[in-house]
Amino acid sequence: MHESETFLNANEGIVYYEDFPFTGRVITEYANATTASSIDYVAGKRHGLYKKWFSDGTLSFQSEYVHGKLHGETRTWWLNGNLRSTSNFDNGIAHGTQEQWYENGAKFKRIQLNFGVEEGIQQTWRENGKLYNNYEAKAGRIFGLKRAQLCYELEEEVIKTIR
Repeated sequence: MHESETFLNANEGIVYYEDFPFTGRVITEYANATTASSIDYVAGKRHGLYKKWFSDGTLSFQSEYVHGKLHGETRTWWLNGNLRSTSNFDNGIAHGTQEQWYENGAKFKRIQLNFGVEEGIQQTWRENGKLYNNYEAKAGRIFGLKRAQLCYELEEEVIKTIR
């Protein structure tokens, strides 16, 4: 099924084909006829594997849906093939370890979420690999100011303190 043959009822969030909620696979293509995306639907809702590709055929996105909601691991990639991010979802809510990387493959961010709320050690890095931010969150609140300080002094950047 080609995407142009379906339509989305924005009020319901359901994809229809010939006036009925669609069940099947929708495939989109680039102008050069390579596959741009592939997604499965059941009763008009995303259900199953959803994949996207760059125009050169390199995988750019992969996720799993259950009854219209993200569930399980979602992964994205840079055009060069390096992993860009991994995110975990439980019934549509971000939950668990979420990670991101710079295009060169260096780690950018690692956070822990408990059903959408920061919980545990949260970290970010500069592209050069130096730890930039490191703090602990409990129920979405930052604790331990020592852990919230910059991990190293930044050159040519001024930090202003408001008193």
